[in-house]
Amino acid sequence: MLLLESTPLDLDVVFLGTSGSMPTAQRAPTAVLIRRGGEKLLFDCAEGTQRQLLRSIGLVELREIYLTHYHADHYLGLPGMLKTFALRGRDVPLTIHGPPGLHDIFSSLRRIFGKLTYRYDLIELRPGDGLERDGYRIETFSTAHGVSAVGYALVEEDRPGRFDVEIADRLGVPPGAERGSLQRGETISLVDGRTVRPEEVLGPPRAGRKVVLSSDTGPAPSVLEAAHAADLLVHEATFADEERGRARETAHSTALDAAEVARAAGVDLLALTHLSNRYFGPELAREARAVFPNTVVPRDFDTIAVPFPERGLPELVKGGALRERPESSAESQPVPTGEERPS
Repeated sequence: MLLLESTPLDLDVVFLGTSGSMPTAQRAPTAVLIRRGGEKLLFDCAEGTQRQLLRSIGLVELREIYLTHYHADHYLGLPGMLKTFALRGRDVPLTIHGPPGLHDIFSSLRRIFGKLTYRYDLIELRPGDGLERDGYRIETFSTAHGVSAVGYALVEEDRPGRFDVEIADRLGVPPGAERGSLQRGETISLVDGRTVRPEEVLGPPRAGRKVVLSSDTGPAPSVLEAAHAADLLVHEATFADEERGRARETAHSTALDAAEVARAAGVDLLALTHLSNRYFGPELAREARAVFPNTVVPRDFDTIAVPFPERGLPELVKGGALRERPESSAESQPVPTGEERPS
């Protein structure tokens, strides 16, 4: 039996900043880039985010930016990045999303970045809102952080089943446009008047992928619900369990909290981020792995590749973004290691 499969669409997560409220020598504050095919979506834009991009994959022409909330460590890098885009002569429109309060924030930020060379649009999102895109949607959910805040999930549509070439041959479906129509779920008519339905030549539908970003949050049923059956859950772990009281006071999570969410939600891989500067990372990884073994603690410039489910599990690529540094980048010095890498 010969099965035909289209070229897979790459999906990965680039960790540009993995520290908590302040930068450390090895970690910048929060920023995450999701790349799906040719699309690039930035989630949060902390101090220094544009430099993190320049040091790795380059300052890409973003079309969409998503902010989770308006604590300074999640958006202070935005005015500088917007101004840099203008200084480069950008004319492509930009859309910035965030929870209620986005327009108020920009009424102040405009005095910082001044006149831009391009249009930007502001869209306020509330928990439960969804944005339909080509082949996927962005879903928002509530978080427990004591301020106007949302988390985000990128959820792909189910894909058609594999195309069975041998059955199509037996049915007399000619190569070319007709087979493409069947793969898109359309019934076709043959020259002899017979019809062929998609289900006659396609296997069962195949699941798309799901990436969930919790942002800053304490334990919350809404986060658990959003993370259900995710391929990848990126969850904050500001504290170790010894600081559980402090985590509750500040509406943050411990590594153990995040691991319990990952286990209950049945995710494939848990990535811990937003680490307090009192931790290096391995100690939080050990704590979380006692509950959810498939846990990693990415460092800045690590990436996580998210293949389609039938092709394997998400995988941490250490320093993956640094391997893509443009040849013309002035940042030619290696990034200091300074701490143990997660295994």
